[in-house]
Amino acid sequence: MKTKTITKTAILVLAVMSFACGGGESTADKVATDKTPVEVEAAKPTPAVIDEPIVEEEQVEEVIEEAGVALSGEAKIGNSDCLSCHLVERKVIGPSFKEIAAEYKPTDENITKLANKVIKGGTGVWGETAMPPHPTLNEEDAKDMVKYILSLYE
Repeated sequence: MKTKTITKTAILVLAVMSFACGGGESTADKVATDKTPVEVEAAKPTPAVIDEPIVEEEQVEEVIEEAGVALSGEAKIGNSDCLSCHLVERKVIGPSFKEIAAEYKPTDENITKLANKVIKGGTGVWGETAMPPHPTLNEEDAKDMVKYILSLYE
């Protein structure tokens, strides 16, 4: 009887051990059979990048002309601090633009003279209030601004 009990116990232990280990089927086999093959598409070529747009010569000239119009004397005055002391129609701190236009004829000499006054500043012509200098303004821009002011003469 002892042998039967030992044999039964041994068989029972072996059965428990075989079920505990998965019954002979490995985990790697399970994972490999669960996967389905994935279809991979070929990569599509990327389009070429163009750094600069292709523009015909006529279009370039139009853009340059439009830029010149956008940077007129009137626009330059609008982008500066001139309008804090001057207005077109009436005196504020300094004379109105129309008063200046009435005083000076639009000659090359007057345009150069007034452009230098704008850049260097000045006092005494229109009263005691001094016009501050604008040293960062280049002569060409100052001349464009003065030409616009002198064109306001009626």
